[in-house]
Amino acid sequence: MRQTGGIIACFLVLALLPFLSLGDISKPPSYSAGGGTKKDKLKTEKLPPCKACTVFVNSFRDGIKRTERAKHDGGDAAWEEERLGSYKTSELRLVEIQERLCTDVVRGEDQCHQLAEEYESQIEEWWKNHQTTHPDLHRWLCVEQATVCCPDGFYGPNCDACPTCFGNGKCKGNGTRKGNGKCACDEGYTGDNCDSCTEEYYQAFRDETKLLCSRCHIACASGGCTGAGPNACRVCRGGWVMDGTRGGCVDVDECIKEAPCTKQQFCVNNEGSYSCLECDKSCDGCHGDGPDLCEKCAAGYELRDGMCTDTSNEKRNQYATFTRYLTYLGLCIATCIVLQNSTWLAALVGLAVAVYISVSEYWLNTAPQQPAAPSPRILDEILQQH
Repeated sequence: MRQTGGIIACFLVLALLPFLSLGDISKPPSYSAGGGTKKDKLKTEKLPPCKACTVFVNSFRDGIKRTERAKHDGGDAAWEEERLGSYKTSELRLVEIQERLCTDVVRGEDQCHQLAEEYESQIEEWWKNHQTTHPDLHRWLCVEQATVCCPDGFYGPNCDACPTCFGNGKCKGNGTRKGNGKCACDEGYTGDNCDSCTEEYYQAFRDETKLLCSRCHIACASGGCTGAGPNACRVCRGGWVMDGTRGGCVDVDECIKEAPCTKQQFCVNNEGSYSCLECDKSCDGCHGDGPDLCEKCAAGYELRDGMCTDTSNEKRNQYATFTRYLTYLGLCIATCIVLQNSTWLAALVGLAVAVYISVSEYWLNTAPQQPAAPSPRILDEILQQH
């Protein structure tokens, strides 16, 4: 018996061993290991070389604008120039700029700080010797010194000239040491130099340096067009048909041709399509919007003066009036039967019943009076109080 108990205890220890091991206890998920917040991702984002250099230069330019002030205003300007030097090109101003460098960057802040360390000697050289002769820091640093960018209008490792793209596209790799220099055409343009119109566009204007392509009319299908309007279409889109006599596309009136809507809807023709709108609630079928365009009046409505009019409230009032008068009649008959042995008492009760009926009918048939509008003088007094 004692041996059996020992065996059971060993099994219990083995069963509980995974729960007693601290190494196997699941840990809560770490939010930092999974990538962090969106702001952290933008901060650590790796930008292309030219873009990263441009971001760094823009941050330095912002620092220059931020420190555009007279450091030593007032006093003897000549003495300050001699003793303290010009703040515009001073080491003090450079240090102030570098202290806040890249702190305003959203995308690629970490990379910007790395470039600040990498380009520190070049920045100091430009600051001391080239501010006047080479005022464009981006061109001096990113294009000429670091050779990661090209001037605008140039691309590739050798900074070759971009094609014009006829003004209707962008040169691939423009301003960088990347790309192949081919034209990425805007919508509606095609060709190696973006000098042609795509199928669904037509040539609206052209000269030696400029091409303007405009979109074909909505009636034209992928076959394109020769000019503006539906009459210039080569092929018609669905909902349009080619006019055999005049040419071009003519809208199909689906409402007449197909009658596509349900009984409780009416059809409205659109360009190249149609819409089904709900009939007025007073209609049982219609051919337009409103209670005057019903084919037949719905239940609870009657045709009056060419319009389907709601009669449910009117019939309800008639039923209520009939029921009320029937109640009055029953009250009078009951009074006569109960008090038939006493003429005077019956007359007195009958008079009271008649007064009750008269007062009730007066109140029921008297329209409620609208409150009188206050006079202009009272309105002026109220407004002056506020």
